[in-house]
Amino acid sequence: MWRRIILSFLIVEKCLSISSPIQPFATYTYSTELISNVADLWWSIDKDEREITFEFHVNTTGWIALGISSAGGMKDADIGVGWIDNQGKLYFQDRYSFDFVRPVIDNTTNDWIPIKGKESNGWTAIQFKRLLDTCDSMDYPIKSGTNILIYAYGVSDPVNSEISYHQARRGTRIIPLRSYGQPPSEQKFNGLDYFDLRLTNYTIPSDDTTYHCKIYKTPATYSDKRHAIAYKVLVDDENVDIVHHLLIHECDPSFRFDDNNLPDGVCDDINDLIEPCASRVATGWAVGGDYIVEFPEEAGYPVGIHSPNKYFMVQMHYDNPKGTQNRRDNSGIRFYLGEKLRQHDLGYLTFGTVSNFFGIIIPPKLDQFIIDAYCPRAATKNIPESGITVVSAFPHTHLQGYSMWTKLIRNNTAVSYLFNADSYNFNYQFENRLAKRIKIFPGDEFATRCIYNTMNKDKVTLGGERTSEEMCLHFFTYYPRLDEDLSSCYRINSYESILRKINYSLPYNYAQIKQWLLDIKWTPESSKEWQTFVDTIPRSAAFAVGGQWKSEPLDPSATYKDLDPVICQKTIVTTTTATATNTLTSSLTSSTTTTTTTTTTTNTAVCCYQNIFHYIIYVLIFFKIN
Repeated sequence: MWRRIILSFLIVEKCLSISSPIQPFATYTYSTELISNVADLWWSIDKDEREITFEFHVNTTGWIALGISSAGGMKDADIGVGWIDNQGKLYFQDRYSFDFVRPVIDNTTNDWIPIKGKESNGWTAIQFKRLLDTCDSMDYPIKSGTNILIYAYGVSDPVNSEISYHQARRGTRIIPLRSYGQPPSEQKFNGLDYFDLRLTNYTIPSDDTTYHCKIYKTPATYSDKRHAIAYKVLVDDENVDIVHHLLIHECDPSFRFDDNNLPDGVCDDINDLIEPCASRVATGWAVGGDYIVEFPEEAGYPVGIHSPNKYFMVQMHYDNPKGTQNRRDNSGIRFYLGEKLRQHDLGYLTFGTVSNFFGIIIPPKLDQFIIDAYCPRAATKNIPESGITVVSAFPHTHLQGYSMWTKLIRNNTAVSYLFNADSYNFNYQFENRLAKRIKIFPGDEFATRCIYNTMNKDKVTLGGERTSEEMCLHFFTYYPRLDEDLSSCYRINSYESILRKINYSLPYNYAQIKQWLLDIKWTPESSKEWQTFVDTIPRSAAFAVGGQWKSEPLDPSATYKDLDPVICQKTIVTTTTATATNTLTSSLTSSTTTTTTTTTTTNTAVCCYQNIFHYIIYVLIFFKIN
């Protein structure tokens, strides 16, 4: 479910898990393998955060395409398409996709600018760039937070500049382009001390969902406080289809377990024993995340007998919908320890809702359902006047969630997004390194929003840990750590109001109320009306201050001054290279670098009739072909 704390800022020359045989044209900040031995991507963002440069390598000698999508599909996608002809010339097109048909040439402006390209050893490599926000109605902005990339390729060059259908040669990947935490090489930590927290030959139950919890003590060899500077997630290769996430919880530093009989079992079966470790989540890994994580140079995660963290709990989530039997698992986590202490201890902070039906009740068959949470200034009153620094964010919902954000509120005014996961996907969960670190001061408040889609559900979705249930949790990493004064801040709805609303009049029984909710027969009218109920229901904020949980009523009608709308200021990039028919851009040679001129303006371009005409033609062609 949770977190990938990827905080280092690295310059990448040749990254792990890159299969292209072609050396990149330049040195980039980020890189990732989209599909092993098929597609690799490099990118950098200029220092003014206005322009992004990509380099895309694909195992083909045909056309290749990379796009930015609003929802992960072809509809409303902004796409750059390129290829190298048999003379070594680079061709590149700016295209837009109205729907699941061949994308049309973007005739508003040409915003995807080719730089270099080549073919070698059966691969095609093209370097190109565009503005982060082009102000073009046929381009999708590359926002801070998460972005959805789509990519595809053909096996041959276009005929008459027209691309062929890609068939199954396509993919989608959610990635924070402006805040990706580039994983380092494990070799960087060779020779350092480390310790593992992992299971030993555990038999995975055949149940569809299992949460297994085990308590560990910090190794006695580390009597003094040490700083972990990185960690590696250890997931058995044969179990990657079942291990959904693992979490590391910090246990209450004042509690002492029986070191000869540490709790180990299914979490629900040992709830009372693991209660001292239930409230604080440190770190972890979730499906789609990176396996190696490095902390920022100025901060480390404190461990050791004389650190705040003497005991840990590892929670393993096994998602086994096929009921696979007799699997043995040794998954866990490895902490690499630095040779000396760093300036700051790292801490963790969580916003959102409680993960049960007191926080989340989402009716079925809704294309959008919104849950808002608010954290009041009382939760941050003990932050030092010098403030704390937030360095990363990890948004988390389950399958129904598709968007999430948290805003920093100061003096009843939104100052900025703490992080905006405008496009969220359960299968790609990253710890996002903030592009610019954010300071939090005493009295600051926070607004968190989670947005869900339940069109595929026939029954209500309740808050809970199962994959089929939902969460609304936004995790942040910060320093310096405040052990007793900052960890979590959750929304809790009035259970009396919920029971009255659902006409439940029996004695209080959590399991019985849950079943009552699951048995409700929802109508389109009652589903929509439930949004109004959730928006106006009495609620409280529960937060940890001074080592104690506190609660403060929240006013559902309270508002804050929101962020001003951003007016796009476009730097128009024009190219001096040849322009062919259909606004096709062709560079003179495979090594030609595009020369550009820039002009600053405010662009309010709209889709022109010519593009609508192209769209109609392509729809007709598509259905005729198919």
